[in-house]
This record gives sequence, C-alpha cells and structure tokens, in this order.
Amino acid sequence: MGYAIYLAQKGDKHQDSKPLKGFGGAKTLEVVESYKSDTYRAVYTVKFEGVVYVLHCFQKKSKKGIATPKPDIDLIKQRLKDAEILHNYRKR
Repeated sequence: MGYAIYLAQKGDKHQDSKPLKGFGGAKTLEVVESYKSDTYRAVYTVKFEGVVYVLHCFQKKSKKGIATPKPDIDLIKQRLKDAEILHNYRKR
C-alpha cells in the first residue's frame, strides 16, 4: 500500500490501484492488500494538484462480498470534502 501511495506522489499509478466506485472517476482510488486471511484497503485521492491525500485505511470485515461498507464510504466522502477545504485553504 505504501508503495502505491508513493507512486501516486510521483504522478504514477500502481497496477493494483483502481478507482473507487461511486466517486466519479479516476481521482479517488483504492488499493487492496491481503495479509494472511485478512484484507486491507487504503483509499486516497489525487484530485488536487501537487498533493496526495490518504482518506482512509481499514481492514475489510464485511462478510457481504467485496463491496465497501456504507460507514466506510460515508467516512471517505466526508474526508474528501475536508481535504478539498484544506487544499483550498492552503492555496491562499
């Protein structure tokens, strides 16, 4: 996961990074990693020029397929809004 975010900082995209569904394009991405019998996800955005914001990292615990649980989606949406506010503030 760290390497995928490093590549994003360099302007590249890791082969395992993919757009997060429901976020309107390829600017908010997720990378999934398995370790032993667990699955972990990191969600980050390259929406803002010159900055990569890591929005959420979590262990996937849902037993209902591969979908990201709604509480995690809601948290990612809020953090994306917060990142936009922070980015606009820093541009001043």
